Amino acid sequence: MSPFRKIGGLDNEQRAIELVNLLRELGLTVATAESLTGGLVSAVIVDVPGASDVLRGAVVAYHNEIKRDVLGVDGDLIASRGAVNGTTAGQMAIGVRKLMGADVGIATTGVAGPGPADGVEPGTAFVAVSWARDEPAVRALRLEGDRATVRTLVVTRALELAEATIRQTTGI
Repeated sequence: MSPFRKIGGLDNEQRAIELVNLLRELGLTVATAESLTGGLVSAVIVDVPGASDVLRGAVVAYHNEIKRDVLGVDGDLIASRGAVNGTTAGQMAIGVRKLMGADVGIATTGVAGPGPADGVEPGTAFVAVSWARDEPAVRALRLEGDRATVRTLVVTRALELAEATIRQTTGI
């Protein structure tokens, strides 16, 4: 089992199964844009049998140029505030949803550590979910732990936010 699937009592594999089943039930698709998680969100989704019914694609946007040029994140925003903020996460989620033609976009950005990056402390992260009908839902995170723990927890929070946003928006 990958160390990113489960930490303590957190089971990202089960969360991914629940998300895939919910998306399939509603006839929806999803795409991910990931920075600090480096593809882990899409990887746990892909591990679910039948994920090809719902996952349109993923972008690992580790470098700011990719966030800007591929996902359409505002370059002035990145220049003035950096890439680790809720607005950037929201724009990443919108960008990947549109780029992949998905119903739902999930995005992650942050600093996993071990040290700070661009003046941002390790464990600082943002997850966002874009749904065509609404502004993106964004959650700010302040997490403790080593690099692997932080990345795993961000995957957890991204999957949770995606499921909660879909349920809230659809009334399920």
